[in-house]
Amino acid sequence: MAFTLAAPVSSELVIKKSRFIGCVEPMRDRPGALQRVAELRAMHPAAAHVCWALLAGGDSAANDDGEPGGTAGRPMLEVLRHQELEGVLATVVRYFGGVKLGAGGLVRAYTDAVAQALLSAQRVRLERLAALQCTVPYAMEGALRRELEAAQATLGEVSHGMEVTLAFTVTEPAVQALRQRIEDLTQGRVRWAQPGPGGAHDTA
Repeated sequence: MAFTLAAPVSSELVIKKSRFIGCVEPMRDRPGALQRVAELRAMHPAAAHVCWALLAGGDSAANDDGEPGGTAGRPMLEVLRHQELEGVLATVVRYFGGVKLGAGGLVRAYTDAVAQALLSAQRVRLERLAALQCTVPYAMEGALRRELEAAQATLGEVSHGMEVTLAFTVTEPAVQALRQRIEDLTQGRVRWAQPGPGGAHDTA
């Protein structure tokens, strides 16, 4: 079971006169993470380092931002993994206080900054979404839309030709029951098709 976070949470540690400002927040992909890191650099122009770790499937990454290799980003990423998180960005802004901490001290400082922020964070269970597409006669479009709304499905593209085709996403556990209800509703006059690229993905 994987979790993401409901909202950003920050923490601050002072270790041997260095300030470590940690933040954990929901983040879907690397472009979003890079944008957030750029915002933090602009907000903290006097900071010595802005280290970060993103746990988001194939977009996962870690960056030490000038700290000795393996002392910041990677340990931060391991904290996220240990918490069974997904789609989460951890950042730590460091203001250098003039006292070097050594490799071990840096690892502890960066992991503690992330762990402390996570203590106050609200975790949200991730559910897999299935993408479906079906075609029905025009007379059944309204009833089908109501059925999708009742199932809390998210309606996507709707195209009108000889019949109406609706693309939608729904949580994977709800797929079988929803398909059966649509079959019953249309008395078997529904045609199912695979939508375009995208497939299943995670949502909070």
